[in-house]
Amino acid sequence: MTVLCLIETDPAGGAADASLRALAVAADLAASADADLATAWFGPPGAAVAADLAARGARRGYAVEPPELTGYAPLAWARALAGLAAGPPDGAGPAIAVVAAATDHGSEVLAHAGAITGMPMAANCVAAERSGPGEVRLTRQRWAGSLLEDAVLDAPLALLTVAADAVAAPPAAPGAPAGLAVTSYRPALADGDAAVLAAGSADRKDGASLATARVVIGGGRGVGGPDGFAALEELAALLGAAVGVSRVVTSQGWRPHSQQVGQTGTKITPDLYLACGISGAIQHMAGCHGAKTIIAINTDPTAPMMTKADYAVTGDLHELIPALTRAIQARR
Repeated sequence: MTVLCLIETDPAGGAADASLRALAVAADLAASADADLATAWFGPPGAAVAADLAARGARRGYAVEPPELTGYAPLAWARALAGLAAGPPDGAGPAIAVVAAATDHGSEVLAHAGAITGMPMAANCVAAERSGPGEVRLTRQRWAGSLLEDAVLDAPLALLTVAADAVAAPPAAPGAPAGLAVTSYRPALADGDAAVLAAGSADRKDGASLATARVVIGGGRGVGGPDGFAALEELAALLGAAVGVSRVVTSQGWRPHSQQVGQTGTKITPDLYLACGISGAIQHMAGCHGAKTIIAINTDPTAPMMTKADYAVTGDLHELIPALTRAIQARR
C-alpha cells in the first residue's frame, strides 16, 4: 500500500512549505496503515525537491513530465495523480490515499481527481489515520477553522487536502539521506486534459509567495486606491515580504484575487502580518489568524483588526509606511 502526496515546488526548485506541511499528515497516515510514503511533483527530477523530501521521510518520488505541458493544467495533473494512485510505474502497490496542501492548486487538482476516480474528497484536514480496511479517520477544519470535525471517510481511495495553517512542517531529520528514489512518469492523458493550461507570464516580477511568505504586508480600503499600494510594495521589497489584500480591494479591482487574504482567498501563516488600512472583517481574520504576530495600522482605533492585533498603531498609513521604509533604508 502507498500514501501519495502531491508536492508543489517553490521558485528555488525545492518543496513548497505548504506541501511539506501536507507531507506531515501524509506521513502519519502512512505510518498508521503500515504503508509506503510516496511523493509526486510536476517537473524534472530536481535535486532540491528530492533532498527536501528525503530529509522528511519520503523514500519514493515521481517526477511527472508530460512533454506537452509547460505550466499548470489542473485536469492533466489530476489525471496523472489518478494514474499513479492506481498503479505506479515502478511496480509499487496502489495508493490508499492521495494528499495535497489546501492551496488553490492542491484543492482544484484533488477536486478533479475526485471527479475522475469517483472517490470522495475531504478538505482542510489537520490529521488522518487508517482505522480499518477502506476507512480513514480524520479531523478537519470547518467554518473557516473555528471548529474541528471528527469523521470517518469510507472509500478504497481517500482524497485529502491539508489545512496548512494548522499543521507544522516535519523537521529535516539529521543524517537523512541526501536524496530519494525518483522515477520519471509520463501519464496517459485524455483529449482536453490540457485545454486549461496556466503558464507564468514572462513579465511577472519575482516575489515572495503569499501562502509561504514569512512576512506579509496587507492593504485594505484605507490604502485609498491602486496607486496607494506603491508604498506597500516598496516596504515589501525591503523586507522580502509578500503583499496581501482584503476582499474589498479585489472587489474594487485594485489588485488581483490571487493576493486576497481571507476565507475566500489565501490563508497565511507568516511570522509577521502588517495590516494597513484593513478593518478586519471576520472573513479576513479567518485567513490571517495563523500569523504569529499581527501589527495593525488604522486611523480607527476601534476597528476589529486593531482590537485583535498583537500591536496596534493609530495613525495614517500614508505617513507611517513611508517613514518606516525610510527608517529601514537608513539602518541598511
